[in-house]
Amino acid sequence: MLDARYSINMSITISGLSKTLPSTPTTFPNCCLSMSTPLLNHLSCLLPQRPNYTLSIGSGSGLLEALLVHRHPNLCIQGVEVHSSVNRYLADEDVHVVGGTWDLLPPLPLPALLPSEQQQSGAGETGKIGISGPRACPRVDWPDYEAVFRGWFVNMEFEDVGLPEYEMLVVARIV
Repeated sequence: MLDARYSINMSITISGLSKTLPSTPTTFPNCCLSMSTPLLNHLSCLLPQRPNYTLSIGSGSGLLEALLVHRHPNLCIQGVEVHSSVNRYLADEDVHVVGGTWDLLPPLPLPALLPSEQQQSGAGETGKIGISGPRACPRVDWPDYEAVFRGWFVNMEFEDVGLPEYEMLVVARIV
């Protein structure tokens, strides 16, 4: 159920939401993942800082990613989505459009998805991938994707921090 405080105003501002984000998991328009301050704080500890980067596969509206970057400006998060029209919160230069999941399978086209400053400098570790789209939110959907990602990621993390028990977020490190 959508939290009444946020369902009335569909035009959420990142700054305003950042100030009022509750500590309990809360649903928001245009975001399939419930969010909370513990979730953002936990993710900020897992994700690499600049000049390293994070690809968020299935970033959707970009609300989660924009909140993370707003609250933790030392993060560089690039959204990856099938349609550019769903993005509402990330800068256009931070969103990469792909034809489908098959475009992300090994070998991952990292040069095309790297932030331009990393392409020029060659700096940074390979990165992490956050998977949070509608296909991966419900825990029951994860088995469909786990085998694909297990083959080329390590250190997958499934901690229950700041999400309802029926949702999950995967943070996987490319090696």
